[in-house]
Amino acid sequence: MINKTLIGLATIAVVSAAASGAAHARDRIQVVGSSTVFPYSQAVAEEFGNKSGKPAPVVESTGTGGGMKIFCQGLGPDHPDVTGASRAMKKSEWEACQKSGVTDITEAMIGYDGLSVAHSRKGKTLNLTTQQLFLGLAAQVPDKSGKLVANPYKTWKSIDASLPDTKIQVFGPPPTSGTRDAFVELVMEKSCEEYPAYSKLDKDKKKEACSRMRQDGLFIEAGENDNLIVQRLDSDPTAIGIFGYSFLYENQDKLLAVKINGVDPSFTTIQDGSYPISRPLYFYVKNAHRKAIPGLEAFLKEYVSDAAMGANGYLHERGLVALTDAKRKEMAAGVTGGKKMDAPTK
Repeated sequence: MINKTLIGLATIAVVSAAASGAAHARDRIQVVGSSTVFPYSQAVAEEFGNKSGKPAPVVESTGTGGGMKIFCQGLGPDHPDVTGASRAMKKSEWEACQKSGVTDITEAMIGYDGLSVAHSRKGKTLNLTTQQLFLGLAAQVPDKSGKLVANPYKTWKSIDASLPDTKIQVFGPPPTSGTRDAFVELVMEKSCEEYPAYSKLDKDKKKEACSRMRQDGLFIEAGENDNLIVQRLDSDPTAIGIFGYSFLYENQDKLLAVKINGVDPSFTTIQDGSYPISRPLYFYVKNAHRKAIPGLEAFLKEYVSDAAMGANGYLHERGLVALTDAKRKEMAAGVTGGKKMDAPTK
């Protein structure tokens, strides 16, 4: 019993030393994660640097999945302090963190985002239902007899005669992106439920069939940099892209939203849930790094401040759909108080 106790204490000492050693190894906060959350974290980093006079945090856009992987590798100067996410942390990611000694994490839901579907203002207006979007992008779709076949649709008009006779060409996020995860959950998997052909498959095969995007060149994975999608749409008026609302909001002079189920993405429709593909956004912080990394506590306080996240804050100006005052105050108290998150259930 004594030996086990000593081993446990030694382990804690090593982990704590690794985290506290970061203060001497680097003086800049490191943030990784979602490309959707990136512009918000970058804005807070710039504001923090201007107000404090300290070096601005280094913010990298690695994608939600990539950020989680890096974040959960361990404590200390070689590992980031914060990761942004366009979905909640998965159980498997939380378990990876636990195995690497990242056992005390605070989760912050910072606001909402709409998965915007948009095209160049030079192109024809396009309004889609979630079902039409699914039929345009799924690798396999039901034929007239109800059998699953390789997606035969090449134009939007071939899906529905009321749609324009333009080619289906969609630029979207890669599998490592939280935007891709959210799109699969909110559009692909929900739409699947409308077709009996998918229900006949066993659980694993159904999930694969419902989530798999077509690979015949009409859906193009455009990487984690949403700005590249914006550039491609501007140069190709027939294409559409999928990305976070902030990128549409900041490029309204170039892009026009595709209505989904008759609803445009906006601050109001995303917050009240009437826009059908909306989702919450998050960041996660290692509590063991709070006192070890200079300025981390102050950076987190700035991130959840009224000036940043309030209804008229500078993050709202960049496209973040704010939480209600009550939810924001509750979240901010959890972040500044270092509230430890519970294990995810899925």
